[in-house]
Order: sequence, then C-alpha cells, then structure tokens
Amino acid sequence: MEIKDARFIMSNTDIEKCPKPDRPEYAFIGRSNVGKSSLINMLTNKKSLAKTSGKPGKTRLINHFLINGEWYLVDLPGYGYAQVPKTERLKWEKMLRNYILKRENLYCLFVLIDSRHPAQKADIDFMEWLGISQIPFSIIFTKTDKLKTQELEDNLKAYEEKMFETWETMPGYFVSSSAKGIGKETILSFIEQVNKET
Repeated sequence: MEIKDARFIMSNTDIEKCPKPDRPEYAFIGRSNVGKSSLINMLTNKKSLAKTSGKPGKTRLINHFLINGEWYLVDLPGYGYAQVPKTERLKWEKMLRNYILKRENLYCLFVLIDSRHPAQKADIDFMEWLGISQIPFSIIFTKTDKLKTQELEDNLKAYEEKMFETWETMPGYFVSSSAKGIGKETILSFIEQVNKET
C-alpha cells in the first residue's frame, strides 16, 4: 500500500464526537516517548502530520487522520509515565478505555514498545487487559536502528519469553525504525490485508 493522501480530521476527548464509524480504523498507542508520532509520520510520508516532542505526554487527545480517503489512522495519548497531575492522567486513562472498548470500527490497535528496553510492567498489564477485553492488537517494536542485530534478536527473544508467562501464543508483531524507514512496508501491507478481509 502507498499512502498518497493523509489529512488531519479532528481531535477530541469524547468517543461520541469521533468521526462516524463508517471506515476501518487503526490506532497507535504506547508508553510516553516510545516514538509513536515519529512512526506515524514515517508511515504517512509527512514530517509533521503527528506532532513529535522530546517531552513525554505531548499527545493528550484522540487524533483522527483520514488515509487515502479510505481508512482512519488514530494517534492516541501515551500511557504510563508523563509529567502531568495524577487527576489528569486518570482522565486520560478513562478516555482511552472508553475509546478502545466502544469504538466499533477499530480493526487493530498497534501497541508500540521501545525495543531497547526489557519488558515493562505497564506494557504487559495493558496488553493483558486488551487480551481479556478481546481487543485485536499487534505489537510494533520501535527504535530498532539503535540496536545491533544480535542485541535486537536477544531483546525480542527475552520479550517473547516474558509474554509466554501468561500468553499461549505471541501476539503478532513488527519491528520498526522511523529514522531508517524500517517496518513501513510490512505494517502498511498488514493494514491493506485486513481492510480487504473485512
């Protein structure tokens, strides 16, 4: 798939105000500063479609982008650590859970994981909740260009071992690097395939 047109549609905090659920939707989420906005910009060939920041917790709204006039890409706020008051963080979590559980046209949630770090409790707990809630999701390991090939293989193997403590099979996953364009074709091909099958 080639993304020829990617345009911002709206931002909000209320699922009721999201675009009409008449197109397939793919959302991106991850802990703060995992490289989510950079990945979205890489996939869409637009340097500033999603706002990037070195400061964790920059994305605070549900951001909808219409891709090729056919499907929605959604940039969600990060979970976990962010330099914001606890009350605001709890409000984000409630908004995210509402969106994830109630958005009927959400075909897949991409959970972004920083490939450089060992499995984090926040990520593991979040994915277990997705599994229990029967939400379709895939993992995208980010920032793989910052690791040597063997380091990446070792980290992915360690992550799989951690997942197998509670999962019978490893959820589908992709490896990516926004800086090097790694993973772009495979992620977009996956989206294209899911669109065809549904």
